[in-house]
Amino acid sequence: MIGITLLGIFIVLLVIGIPIAFVIAIVALAGFLTIPYTPEALLPIKMINGLDSFVLLSVPLFILAANLMNSGQISKKLIDFSLTMVGHIRGGLAHANIIVSMLFAGISGASQADTAGVGKILIPSMKKQGYSTGTAVGVTAASSTIGVIIPPSIPMIIFAGLTNVSVGALFLAGIIPGVAIGLGMMLLIYIMAKKNNYPTYERASFKKFFKQLLDVFPALLTPVILIGGVVSGVFTATEAAAFASIYTILIAMFYYKTLKLKDFPQVLKDTLMLSSLSLFALAAANGLGELLSYYQLSAWTEQFFSNNIHSKWLFLLIIIAFFLFVGTFMDAIPAMILFIPVLLPVAETFSIDPVLLGLVTVMTLAVGLVTPPYGLCLLLAAKIGKLPIERSFRAVIPYIAVVLVVLLAVAFIPGVATHIPQLLNPDMF
Repeated sequence: MIGITLLGIFIVLLVIGIPIAFVIAIVALAGFLTIPYTPEALLPIKMINGLDSFVLLSVPLFILAANLMNSGQISKKLIDFSLTMVGHIRGGLAHANIIVSMLFAGISGASQADTAGVGKILIPSMKKQGYSTGTAVGVTAASSTIGVIIPPSIPMIIFAGLTNVSVGALFLAGIIPGVAIGLGMMLLIYIMAKKNNYPTYERASFKKFFKQLLDVFPALLTPVILIGGVVSGVFTATEAAAFASIYTILIAMFYYKTLKLKDFPQVLKDTLMLSSLSLFALAAANGLGELLSYYQLSAWTEQFFSNNIHSKWLFLLIIIAFFLFVGTFMDAIPAMILFIPVLLPVAETFSIDPVLLGLVTVMTLAVGLVTPPYGLCLLLAAKIGKLPIERSFRAVIPYIAVVLVVLLAVAFIPGVATHIPQLLNPDMF
């Protein structure tokens, strides 16, 4: 009865428009009040303890690195480089949109910053070149989801902290699926471009391509250093995030000379605003997680699956369907905080590799970034393109289909995810 009441409170608060982080905190507080002899300060203590983690420092640091990239106009340089690569293909600017998201993903691990930084430049440019507003918004929002799949990835770091899985293994596992999603979206764009006769750019000469490559090389070196450092054990994921921020400052201020001291107050303000949203939601989720633990939800869930589900493939399908639903109204980080401790023991009974579970979870929740009502990337892109959210969602559906196809391939062909980690570092398994 308590569970039904709390679920009802959760749904009502969501329907009336209360932000999800506050909904989680209110439900957690209501739940703790049902426990006899519970100190009033218990929930705040649990919330604060939930943030007392070294790995969580990576969240604001990676967001800072992404905001520094945008403020230092490194995103613009990545766009120019991407155009020299694919601009001559039919629909070249849309292809470049996807390429730059893949490059941005390898530096920041923050999808929302990708949408904001790249979208402000490319959505107006695509509209001027004759692309429909829906196409401009859809490809920008959808390609931004790659940011949490291609390493480094903030949700992967959080999953690793929850499960003690190797961050390096998760990072390596995301490479093939992330690239596959990008290529799948580019194939979709190519088909649409042929049908709608989207414009092309003149093929860049080798000299121009080489010049652009030299210009962006310091930025392109970032993911190599980050992923290589984490996988080799030279530094932790949090140290990698700190390095990414410092390295971005150095190249933006002293190599490109596009970042000024006067830009830092706004960069820090934007970073604090976005980080505070994520971290408060995470703290609230940790409090609710403690409540779920008190009521032994994990044991109940494990018993339910063991009695009713006897196939790991069916279990994976249920996981995908569940997180697709959860992702529509909840960010990836609090969703994992709440549900991964419950689902991990069940996955282990089916002998599902935790690296595979982590990648499936992150990819599924990435879809939530472009599905209303919560989808932050979709909301940002729609706002930039001045397109109603309903039309924006319709425009992004074909790209969601691409993500789901790759997701199912990852779930049912484990080698897609585990091949690179096993090849480069078998000791991770």
